[in-house]
Amino acid sequence: MPLLISYIIIRVSIGFALGAATALAILLQWFVTGPTTLAALEMWLVIYGFGSVFGLGYLATSLALDADDDGA
Repeated sequence: MPLLISYIIIRVSIGFALGAATALAILLQWFVTGPTTLAALEMWLVIYGFGSVFGLGYLATSLALDADDDGA
């Protein structure tokens, strides 16, 4: 597998995992604070929304920080 493809897949996966963990923590606090009901699709959309945003943000941040500055 080319180096760039594996770099992108790893960074997006790590970011998605961080976003999904954040969404699960928010959903858990939401269920603890009061009697709320959410369907499985609604929970998945919240998790996917956080995960996709965190994944792309993690990728963009890692690309920006790993860029080589040649002083130009």
